[in-house]
Amino acid sequence: MNLDLTTLVGVIALLVMLANLYSVISLRRQIPGGVIGKRWGVMIWLVALFTAGYGILPFVSALSAEMLRLIVALIFFFGALYVMITLRLIAGVIRELMS
Repeated sequence: MNLDLTTLVGVIALLVMLANLYSVISLRRQIPGGVIGKRWGVMIWLVALFTAGYGILPFVSALSAEMLRLIVALIFFFGALYVMITLRLIAGVIRELMS
C-alpha cells in the first residue's frame, strides 16, 4: 500500500466515518421506536456500509476499471438512498414537532 495523498485522504475519511458510525449507533439509544426509530435503523446500516466502503479504499488500485465503475455506481446508488432516508427522517421529526 503506497502512502500517497489519495491514501492519506482515504484514511482520514475512514476515521471520520468510524466516528460517524459511533455517533449514529450511540444516538439510537435516545430515539423512540416508531417510524423514526425504524428509519434510524436503516441509517445505521447505510453508515456502516459506507464505512466498510471507505475501508476498502486502499485496495481499489488492484481492481479492474469495470469493477471500479461498479463501485462508483453503487456509491451513487446508496448515497441517493441515504439522502432519501435522511430527508424522510427529517420530515418525520418536523411532523412530530408540529403535533
